[in-house]
Amino acid sequence: AETAGNADWIISTSQPDPLAQNPNPTSEKSWTGAISAWGVALQQTGQYSLKTLPAGSTISYGTGAALDLANFDTFVVPEPNIRFSASEKSALMKFVQNGGGLFLVSDHTGSDRNNDGWDSPKIINDLLTNNGVNNNDPFGFSVDLLNIVTDNPRAISAPTDPVLNGPFGTVTGSIIRNGTTFTLKPADNPSVKGLVYRTGYSGNTGAFFVTSTYGTGRIAVWGDSSAIDDGTGEAGKKVYDGWDDPAGTNAALALNATAWLSKA
Repeated sequence: AETAGNADWIISTSQPDPLAQNPNPTSEKSWTGAISAWGVALQQTGQYSLKTLPAGSTISYGTGAALDLANFDTFVVPEPNIRFSASEKSALMKFVQNGGGLFLVSDHTGSDRNNDGWDSPKIINDLLTNNGVNNNDPFGFSVDLLNIVTDNPRAISAPTDPVLNGPFGTVTGSIIRNGTTFTLKPADNPSVKGLVYRTGYSGNTGAFFVTSTYGTGRIAVWGDSSAIDDGTGEAGKKVYDGWDDPAGTNAALALNATAWLSKA
């Protein structure tokens, strides 16, 4: 349901291979999708091979299938709108446990774009508490059930953090345009770390961008899909250019985090 309602959380309409739409993308408009800027930026480095799991496919790990998670370094889940099945939750957990990078993007509570009773905060919290591998908050955070209309969260001061200061630049902050935050639970996983915080918050509450580790893998989670939206997409979609919003450094945050998750 990555394209339900006004959502257009794809790097290209060509799936699984975006290169079939344009093998040499030069801008976000080379591929069709509201997060094509993210994909094109990675493609242009020459260091990443990108694939999309097509709609209706099952997330798997260790099956030998071409799009099985075992074949990838990082899996990006931008604002999930269909609850993960039991086998999919197990696959995601084992992928991370065995060294994979999982990039989750939540949105605000009530962002149920396909009207099935499940929005991204509920779906992510369900993954963290009901996955059959480790149901005890394995990553050390939960999604707050909030709809924060607008804020410009700021990054913490951490000069050596590879996500805030990485190969794609320095991160100073991000944006919330109807989004949510996370509550950190370091007692459950001491590696959890808030990198960007809602105005007036710090410590274990109000974290807007969070990283953690589990097993030999890595996790990142972001509290608003507006921040990754590049303002271009399929016809008829109501999109917002958060990628280039000067109130945040969202491109650097997305790309640095991808590199960190991929152990690039």
